[in-house]
Amino acid sequence: MKSTTRKYAGFLVMLTLLVGTSYSASAIDPLPPVPAIAPITDVAASATPALEDNDVTRFTNTIALINQFYVKPIDEKKLLENAIRGIVAGLDPHSEYLDETAYKTLMVETSGEFAGIGIEVTSEYDVLKVISPIDDTPAAKAGILSGDYIVAINGKLVSNMTLDEAINQIHGKKDTQLALTILRKGQTKPLSFNLKRDVIHIETVKSKLLDNGFGYVRISQFQEPTADLMIKAIQNLQAASNGKLNGLILDLRNNPGGLLKSGVSVVNAFLDSKTLRDYKKTIVYTKGNLPQIQYEAKATSDDILHGMPLIILVNEGSASASEIVAGALQDYKRATVVGINSFGKGSVQTIIPLDKTHALKLTTALYYTPAGRQIQNEGIKPDVVVENLKVESTNPDAMIVGPIREFELKNHLAGKNAGTKKLSPIDFSDLAQQDFQLYEALKILQVIYNLDKKTLVQNASS
Repeated sequence: MKSTTRKYAGFLVMLTLLVGTSYSASAIDPLPPVPAIAPITDVAASATPALEDNDVTRFTNTIALINQFYVKPIDEKKLLENAIRGIVAGLDPHSEYLDETAYKTLMVETSGEFAGIGIEVTSEYDVLKVISPIDDTPAAKAGILSGDYIVAINGKLVSNMTLDEAINQIHGKKDTQLALTILRKGQTKPLSFNLKRDVIHIETVKSKLLDNGFGYVRISQFQEPTADLMIKAIQNLQAASNGKLNGLILDLRNNPGGLLKSGVSVVNAFLDSKTLRDYKKTIVYTKGNLPQIQYEAKATSDDILHGMPLIILVNEGSASASEIVAGALQDYKRATVVGINSFGKGSVQTIIPLDKTHALKLTTALYYTPAGRQIQNEGIKPDVVVENLKVESTNPDAMIVGPIREFELKNHLAGKNAGTKKLSPIDFSDLAQQDFQLYEALKILQVIYNLDKKTLVQNASS
C-alpha cells in the first residue's frame, strides 16, 4: 500500500468554488501560489493517528465476507470503488470520489460549454437541492427556482440513485427530453417540469444603464474572463453616461460561485488599495489543517468607480465566490449588501488526482472575510433585507412595502445631474413588477448618492 501511495507524491492541487455537484460549467482554479505538497503517506501519517490492526482487519474481512456470502457475484474492482465512495461520502456534502466517468465529466465541464439544463445543485436529504438556475438556460426558462428539491428524474426517485447516477440521468445529448419532479416550499403538490437539454453557453456578465447615470452589472458565474468583462462593462456604462456613473448595482443573485481568482479580481476592482487601513488589505483568507492549503488574497488595485456608491444584490442562490465578493466589500464598507441571506458555502474543495482517471474532491479549508467572519453555514447577511416580493399593482403608490419605507426620500426620482445624458428612461412600475429587489436596490442607491452629494455640498460650503 505504501509503495502505491508514494507513486502519487507531489500531486496536482486544484481548487473549486462551485457549490456541490455542478450541472453547468464547473470552475476549477489552481491554488495560487501553492508550495509543494507532501507525499500522501507523509500527510496521512502526520494528520491522523495510526490505524489499529483490528480496524484494518474489520475492513478486509467485510470485503471477504461480501465476496463469499453475497447472493450475487460481485466485481471486486466495483466493490473497492464503492468502499472508497462510501468513505468520502461520509465526510461532508462537498467531498466526493470521482471515478473515471465523474472525473471526465468534471474536466469537460470546465470548458464552459456542455449539454444539459443549466442548474447548480447540492445533495441534501437524499435528493438534489437546486442552488441556482443559470441565466438563459432551459432550467431558468422553465421556472426552476433556488431552493427547489429534485425528487425524481425521468420518473425515477433520486433517493434510489447514487450521485453519479443522478448526474448521468440529468446529462444528455442536445435536444433530448428530461422530466423532473420537484418539491417547492409553499406548494402542496409536486411540480412537474419537462425540459429539453441544450448546449449551455454561459454569458457571465451583462450590463445596462438604469436611470440618470445609475448602472447595473450582473455576474451569473465567476469564470476566467469575468473580472475583465465586468471592468469593460463598467467602462461602457461610464461612457454611456458621459464619462461618469452616479452609482452601480452589482447583481450576484443566483450566482453559485466559480473561480476564486476571478472573485478576488472583482473585489480588487472596487477597492482603492492605497487608502485601505483595515484588515491589512486582505480580500479573503482560508484556514485548514495543512500549511500548504492556507491562502490569502490582498487588494492591489484602484477603485474603478472612484468611490461612487455600490449596491450588491444577493439571495439564497448566491454562494461561494459570490459570498467572498459580497463579504469583502461589506467588511470594507465599500458596498451596501441588499437582498436576503446568501447560501453559506464557504469551504474549499481541492481536486487531488489519484491517477490519470480517478480523483478525490476533498474539503480542505474554510473561507473567511477580511474581518474574520466565517462564511460556511452562515452566509452573508444583507445590510438591507429585501424579499423577492411580487408587485401586482402598477400604481406607484401601491408599490411601497412597509419594511422598506424608511429608505424613501421625498421626490427621490426628481432632479437631473448637469451634463449627464439620460438614456432609456425606465418605467419604475414596470421594474417593480419585473424585479422588485432590483427596484428597491435602485431606490436605495439613489438615496445613498443623494446623501453623499449633500454631504459634499455641505463640506464645500463650510
